[in-house]
Amino acid sequence: MAKTIDAQTIARALAERLDTIAATVDTQEMSLVDEVGDGIARVSGLRNAMAGELLEFKSSETGETVYGLAQNLDADEVGAVLFGDVSVIKEGDECRTTGRIMDIPVGRGMLGRVVNPLGQPIDGLGDIRTSHRRPIEFKAPGVIERTPVCEPVQTGLLAIDAMIPIGRGQRELIIGDRKTGKTAIAIDTIINQRGKGMICIYVAIGQKASTVANIRETLSRHNALDYTVIVSATAAESAPMQYIAPMAGAAIGEYFMYNGRDGKPANAANPGGHVLIIYDDLSKQAVAYRQMSLTLRRPPGREAYPGDIFYLHSRLLERACKLSEELGSGSLTALPLIETQDGDVSAYIPTNVISITDGQIYLQSDLFFQGQRPAVDVGISVSRVGGAAQTKAMKQVAGNLRLDLAAYQELVGFAQFGSDLDATTQKQLTHGSRMTELLKQPRFKPFDVTNQIVALFAGNKGYLDDLPLSQVLTFRDELLEYMNNSFGHLLNRLRSEKIEGDLDTKLTQAIEDFKNQYLTRHAGEDEDDEPAVEEQ
Repeated sequence: MAKTIDAQTIARALAERLDTIAATVDTQEMSLVDEVGDGIARVSGLRNAMAGELLEFKSSETGETVYGLAQNLDADEVGAVLFGDVSVIKEGDECRTTGRIMDIPVGRGMLGRVVNPLGQPIDGLGDIRTSHRRPIEFKAPGVIERTPVCEPVQTGLLAIDAMIPIGRGQRELIIGDRKTGKTAIAIDTIINQRGKGMICIYVAIGQKASTVANIRETLSRHNALDYTVIVSATAAESAPMQYIAPMAGAAIGEYFMYNGRDGKPANAANPGGHVLIIYDDLSKQAVAYRQMSLTLRRPPGREAYPGDIFYLHSRLLERACKLSEELGSGSLTALPLIETQDGDVSAYIPTNVISITDGQIYLQSDLFFQGQRPAVDVGISVSRVGGAAQTKAMKQVAGNLRLDLAAYQELVGFAQFGSDLDATTQKQLTHGSRMTELLKQPRFKPFDVTNQIVALFAGNKGYLDDLPLSQVLTFRDELLEYMNNSFGHLLNRLRSEKIEGDLDTKLTQAIEDFKNQYLTRHAGEDEDDEPAVEEQ
């Protein structure tokens, strides 16, 4: 006899089937492009579009998909900036909302690669495998989530590490005219992070592609590429690509800061990473944002920059911080670059960024052309973190260096008008000229912190004052080689100890012994030789 099926059996079977269905509802608004030009698209009908939302444009001719970023949310239309090949999008093409804020792929697979601001590789080395995505705009941590900056980021440059120390989590501006060595300082700092557990991100904004290629080759030659990511938006890229490049670099850096080596969120038991990010340079990003904003018909402000240009840079630079122990103690250190015109640090964009950062390294054209490399002006360069980001021994030997050099500069100006100088003044001039010469340093040769301490210690003790000016750099380099070869145990103590007691005695004796050997070897050299300017 056939089995009868009643209503309860049917209802139960349907309920079981419905329970196994995993359906999602995807809501997208779709409209048509009203107007397109100069990398800007205007679309009406997207009533629920969000500010900063990723929009998807589809070409009716080629079927190609181009993404855009919603910027202006007007009463009747949305103004969006386009990324990628904007020429394929025409009036009447489809535009859809995606429901997500713009994000990019991030992960350890990016190390050693050159990517564009969309996270896509542009170095011809194949695809990048990443497991995470991060929004390009991200709210900076609050005060409670941060901890004071206290760990040093050594640049390897004697003049900076001694007088303008940088700490992990700091924002230190590098500012100066064109061709004064701003990028050189940034690249030397990246090279000096080898073996120190720092991830470095170099963001090139509005530069020539050949310049970016040269920087990549330099980093590769000095074995610094395996811990570095290069984000490149060249001068040939559209203004929107140059605009988002620094935020994309910050997003890549935040992945390492907020996550441990296993890719899981950082905490006290799973420490986050330490990141150094270079923005080279924010002047060009400001120009790109101005171009973009004017094309979007936003009202211009001072020097035609949009009114929110300060807010743009403050959102970006506030993302640099030192996280609390509960969040993994990771850090993001930012070195933004700003180009000045004829040394004018009081212009609009320079003053904006100076007020956001924790200090500035000011490079002066006159010093650069005089052969002082790096051309740091100690008068207006400052680090608001100061000695908290220095080792004990470095703080000890560099304590009076800035004041000594400032006093020397004043005396040089005074001595030009006086013929007879007393012995004290003459001694100050001699000592100041030797210390100024001591701070000169060729490119791509960063000094370890212990070598910097030894060099400054020798200078402070007056071991350079009776040498001809032309022999100061030779004496320094030979002294450091001698100490590294014969006194490694003393150098290791300098990393954590103050110079006092037997350490002071042994260090002084070692330098005296070397100087006696040096004077014997160089006794016949002409003392009137002028110092050679290092080729840069």
